Amino acid sequence: MPIMDLLTDSREEPVSDLEPDVELSRAARVRVLLAAAFGPLVTGYAAVATVLTLVTLTAERTVFSGTGVLLAAGPGWLAAHQVRLGLGGHPLGVLPLLPTLGALALAARTASGAAARLGCRSPREALSVFATITGAHALFGLVIAFCAQGSPVTANPLVAFAVPGLLAAAASAAGIVRCCGLPDVVAERLDPLALRGVRAGALGLAVLVACGAAVFTVATALSWRTVADMYEPAFGSSFGLFLLSVLYLPNAVTAALSFVTGPGFSVGDLTVGMFGYRGGAVPGVPLLGGLPEHHAAWWPALLALPAATGVLVGWSLRKVDADPAQRIRTVAVAGAVVALGCVLLGSLSGGRLGDGPFDPVSVPVGVASVVAFCWIVIPGSFVAFFAGEHEPPAPPEALEDNQAFEDAEEVDVAEAAEAVQELEESEEDEETEDTDEPEEPEEPEAELDADAEFEAEADAELGVEEPADDVPEDAEAVTGGTETCGDVEPAETDR
Repeated sequence: MPIMDLLTDSREEPVSDLEPDVELSRAARVRVLLAAAFGPLVTGYAAVATVLTLVTLTAERTVFSGTGVLLAAGPGWLAAHQVRLGLGGHPLGVLPLLPTLGALALAARTASGAAARLGCRSPREALSVFATITGAHALFGLVIAFCAQGSPVTANPLVAFAVPGLLAAAASAAGIVRCCGLPDVVAERLDPLALRGVRAGALGLAVLVACGAAVFTVATALSWRTVADMYEPAFGSSFGLFLLSVLYLPNAVTAALSFVTGPGFSVGDLTVGMFGYRGGAVPGVPLLGGLPEHHAAWWPALLALPAATGVLVGWSLRKVDADPAQRIRTVAVAGAVVALGCVLLGSLSGGRLGDGPFDPVSVPVGVASVVAFCWIVIPGSFVAFFAGEHEPPAPPEALEDNQAFEDAEEVDVAEAAEAVQELEESEEDEETEDTDEPEEPEEPEAELDADAEFEAEADAELGVEEPADDVPEDAEAVTGGTETCGDVEPAETDR
């Protein structure tokens, strides 16, 4: 019985019960994608309609119309996404940056939340979220542009399709990458020094923006009387001017950033630069109340702010590498990031402003980016070069390898010397063996004389005569000679 229970008690559900779950997960996935597509659109459209409603309700001599507000919210949504509009045939290209930043943040948060709910762990899995949000923004802009045809406020359908789609793509990609862990993957594959340069560049750009905001705040505070005179006694008109100034506040900060770095900005005939000034008419908006009326000799002192920013970037990169050349390369990467940020901010901050005396509002993007790059690279490289190390120490592994290599060289040299010495000794021994042949020991002369006398006496007693000196060679050949071989004694003969 227990065996049967083990075989029949399975934790897997029947196939008929699994199919509804699969369909439910697909339905949930579709709901998440639909929410990601329409959530930012509805929220952004509602925010624009709310602002227009407040302006209409507070303005004097106006009649509130819900239909009119909803219809006007469409071009307002396009303006929030940096789509150039036409007002009665006059171009409006200077669009507020604050709603654009809000729209980007909303799209990024929506993409991140949708990817998390779907359980996406890689960018490939989150591709559906990216495509849904991007396509929804592009199609919604196209629909608004077609619906606005024939009205006082118009937009180019192609621009209305492309620009919101590009902004939504950038925002959704930024929201997805952090949810899917892509920054860690990119950090592993990128050069660590280049990544440090990117971070330092982001820091430098933030500091420059803060410098521009500080200069704008101080200028507005010093011109507070002029700013207050621009507000009208009516609450509705004052509220509208205040709201307009708040929406265009990032544009003014970007213009102040360009002024602090040197190139400046222009509003119609008015040109304000660090080393030049040309007067002209300006719109009666409190945001522009701090614009100077003439050039001041102390303005070049403000160049210390971008120079200090470059010093800060160089100081933050002084320890990234022991090689000064690598540190300078990292500072150059940071300067490129700052230059790119200035190009984006300057391009979005300016544009056409009708056909009147205030047209156009522009920031010299090319000059501003080059100047910002120089402000970061020149002082930053100087500080990074002299504040860091100059003689790069070898890493511990390299030191161990070098020590092992030196030890191996010493061992090889010692072995070679011993081998040479042994070879020389062997050669000397061979020469000694060749030259030093064994010689027969010489008997002393005294012993030889005594033996000769003894033999002569013995021969005389026996009557043996001494052989002649001239012994025939045949006799020597017969007797075999008297030579001895080594230590062998000659055989005895009978006399």
